[in-house]
Amino acid sequence: MNDGDFVLLDFVGRIKESGEIFDLTKEEIAKENGLYNPNFIYKPIPVIVGSHFIIKGLEEEIKKMKVGDKKKIVVKPENGFGERSEKLIKLISIAEFKKQNIDPYPGMPVTINNLRGRVLSVSGGRVKVDFNHPLAGKELEYELEIKDEIKKNEDKVKAIVELFIKPDENINVQISEGCADIKLSNSIHTDTEKEIFEAIKKWIKDIKKVRFIQEFE
Repeated sequence: MNDGDFVLLDFVGRIKESGEIFDLTKEEIAKENGLYNPNFIYKPIPVIVGSHFIIKGLEEEIKKMKVGDKKKIVVKPENGFGERSEKLIKLISIAEFKKQNIDPYPGMPVTINNLRGRVLSVSGGRVKVDFNHPLAGKELEYELEIKDEIKKNEDKVKAIVELFIKPDENINVQISEGCADIKLSNSIHTDTEKEIFEAIKKWIKDIKKVRFIQEFE
């Protein structure tokens, strides 16, 4: 595969040390391992080769594959979610949480200054928060399969939209004279619309304009 190619990727991701599944696209494996979520749509995810929307280790391997290929790989931390850093473990005054009506407890996921973290401890009016990615410092195992290549521009636009919002079977795309009309059943933030447009402009050369249309029935 080459930079700019759009593919559909099936995968199962495990933490190498424990074998614990942390992400997957296959419904049957989710059910077999007690991970099934009825609110999640299990299907191959769209990947734009060279876009850096996925971790470096996966992207490097996908470039070596073609449609129909299956592969098992190990991704080192430096090519995955990075090494753990003590600098990303912070002590924050509990007053900052009280301002947001948050009563912190160990294990609680939090967002501070647009950074996601996890509370490690609460003591003496201070809260220790770990802002490392949960998978930082871990070797990862992936089972990969490239199911198909996306070639039609309408399908490429839909794939880009699904990179930014929850997969939605009701996304409808029509392209005419360099303009893509994207019909959605739910509204999305203006900033997200701009990000989608920039990605479309970068990766689909024939499209110069995008219109978002909200449709209700």
